[in-house]
Amino acid sequence: MAAPKLVDGPEGQQKVVLKSSSGGSAEVFLHGAHVTSWKSNKGEELFFLSKKAIYAPPKAIRGGIPLCFPQFGPLGKLQQHGFARNSEFEVSRGSEDSVTMSLRPTTDLHRTYPHEFHLLVTVKVGSDSLTQTLEVKNESSEAMPLGTAFHTYFLVSDVDNVYVDVGSDGPTYLDNTKGRAETQLSGSKVKFQQEFDAIFQGAPDSLKLVDEKTGRTITVKKEGLPDAVVWNPWGDKQFADMAEGEYRTFVCVEPALAASGPIQVQPGETWSCTQVLSVS
Repeated sequence: MAAPKLVDGPEGQQKVVLKSSSGGSAEVFLHGAHVTSWKSNKGEELFFLSKKAIYAPPKAIRGGIPLCFPQFGPLGKLQQHGFARNSEFEVSRGSEDSVTMSLRPTTDLHRTYPHEFHLLVTVKVGSDSLTQTLEVKNESSEAMPLGTAFHTYFLVSDVDNVYVDVGSDGPTYLDNTKGRAETQLSGSKVKFQQEFDAIFQGAPDSLKLVDEKTGRTITVKKEGLPDAVVWNPWGDKQFADMAEGEYRTFVCVEPALAASGPIQVQPGETWSCTQVLSVS
């Protein structure tokens, strides 16, 4: 079986190119074990990647799937979303359509997160699917606090044309635009008319992103992750690595261990979670 192909990307950053036998493809940078591209067997790009994305470490890449680990957002003592998305991984194993990347703590990481761990991130591309698994073993003698998320940026025709079906009718969510105030959604669909940043605790394990203009539906299935985050910053927020108006072309749907965490991974214990993305 052929090994994954390693090539140079922007700023000399190396990435792995994955291809399924039926035509789907993906690209994964060693920096952050960061998936930046997922294409269906029709060659359609399914992930948003900013035109102004910065590839120079330690900056995280804007778009694709940044990994939040071992903390989601500001919910802990670490930097926003933890350090995995800013760290350099190594290729552990792989094939033509899958790769596993590995991260162990450095001296610098120990200063802020004093735990021994081994993190493995596996990405596998299919014809019309992408599967991503995060597996971490606590190799220290004390419990290890953990929060995480797959911070996936999906490409859309225009934010006006899409909705996210969260899989349940009238759920409550924590509104991050209002200090995590508990709010109730009317119905099961999130539509976007302003900034939306919400944590759905105990969310169903299957959510859908529907683009009514293109007729495309992306199904997001999650395993081992109790929460789901839905985000679009609208035009009120400015980011140095996002071009003007780009907020209209993406929506983030993020399987997460966010407000339901952190959990405590016990010494010697291995914990894992998975997201499976499919397009129709």
